Amino acid sequence: MSILIRDLPETEVAFIRHTGSYFEPQEHWEKLIHWSISNGLYPPEHSFIGISLDNPDLVASKDCRHDACVTVPDGFDKQKHNDMKFRKLDGGQYAMYSFYDTPEKLSSAYQFMFGEWLQNSEFEADYERLNLEFNMNNPSEDPEGKCKVDLYVPIKKRRS
Repeated sequence: MSILIRDLPETEVAFIRHTGSYFEPQEHWEKLIHWSISNGLYPPEHSFIGISLDNPDLVASKDCRHDACVTVPDGFDKQKHNDMKFRKLDGGQYAMYSFYDTPEKLSSAYQFMFGEWLQNSEFEADYERLNLEFNMNNPSEDPEGKCKVDLYVPIKKRRS
C-alpha cells in the first residue's frame, strides 16, 4: 500500500452534517451535491470531502457524525446561503492513501493507516486536525459499486 506525503492548504468548505450509522443511506450527500451543482461548485475545480468525526469502534453507531463537504472559492458569498454551514479545514502535512473498494471497507483503510503505517513511519497522527476523505467518484456510478477515496490523515514528525 503506497502512502504519499502531501501538504494541503487551508480550505473553506460548505457542509451538511449527518448523525447516525456511517453505513445507512447518506441523504446529506444528495442534498449537498444538489446544492453544489446549483451553485456551480463541482469537480474538477471543487472537491467533495467527507469527514468522519467519530470512531465507530468507540462511539455508538447512532451517534456517529459525518460531514459532507464541498470546497468553496475565496470570496464566495456565504451570506446568501443561510441553509448551509461553512468552516475552514486546516492545512498542513498529511499522509495520503488512495482507496478503491466498497464503502463499508473504508474502515480497513483507517485501520491500516493508524494501526500499521503510522506505527512504522517517522510520523504520528496530528489529532488537532481532521481526517479528510476526498471523494474521487460516485460509487452509485461505479460498475462494481466501489468508491474511490483519497484518504488524508493529518501527521506531524514523531517526537524522539
